[in-house]
Amino acid sequence: MVWGFSPQNYMSGGSRMNETKQNESEEQITPEKKWKTATIANNFIFYKIMRHNPDVCTELLEILLEMEIDHIEMHGEETIETDFGSKVIRLDVYAKNNTHAFNLEMQAADTKELPERSRYYQGCIDVDTLQSGQKYKELKDSYVIFICISDIFEKGLPCYRFENICIENNSIHLNDRAYKYFFIAANCDKILNEKQKAFMELVFGRKPSDKFTERLAQLTEEAKHNTEWKRQYMEWERQRTYDYENGKEAGVVEGAQKKAVEDARKLLADKKYTAEEISALLQIPVEAFTEPIKEKA
Repeated sequence: MVWGFSPQNYMSGGSRMNETKQNESEEQITPEKKWKTATIANNFIFYKIMRHNPDVCTELLEILLEMEIDHIEMHGEETIETDFGSKVIRLDVYAKNNTHAFNLEMQAADTKELPERSRYYQGCIDVDTLQSGQKYKELKDSYVIFICISDIFEKGLPCYRFENICIENNSIHLNDRAYKYFFIAANCDKILNEKQKAFMELVFGRKPSDKFTERLAQLTEEAKHNTEWKRQYMEWERQRTYDYENGKEAGVVEGAQKKAVEDARKLLADKKYTAEEISALLQIPVEAFTEPIKEKA
């Protein structure tokens, strides 16, 4: 069973609850309800808003990177794949201008391979931006940005920024102009930049607190009234459920289920949010992380 099987939300089909509670959970977290209650933290919604509103994407990049960006162009044609037989769908936003390239993705679940994925995205950017015959110095400055719900590094920072430096002498930077950022919504209270904080609070389920987050909230509601986007989302959900029931992703799902419950319990232990608020944010049933997990006999 899958509780709301989608890439942007925690998957919790292996909760080991009794059959009655399983049926209740299925009723609570249907694809239809997930769509109705989706926020900017839903990576399908996030992708659509950024992809179709370059000005909004530009402003968000400026806020997160604390730099001025004159313009961006969305790279390539939009494709929403529903065939999951070979690889999980990517909903990363890839944009660039004359000197910079950006890869931006909302990531609610800790899939345990985000560092490797950031490496892959960085490689894709370099291959795309350097044409045959060009010099390496012509590579664009590249930024790979993940917006995460939970603290995947578990060190309490609101943002983890990486660039290549010398291990023997940390003052020596490689200066290859390749940067990776991991913003953590769960640690948003520690953010000093007010605009960053407002955005990350919105991601974490709080109300909009400035003009930019108010616009994002409005665009989110408008997105949920787009019948074509809803159709794509429902097809996506159905394919995920089909793949799970046919065993194509059982191993991935089992790992994600355990991690989902673990992260939800950590958020609950912080006592900043109620179980209902965490359930709405992560879109998993309350029973999944408030009751002991029983192993199958």
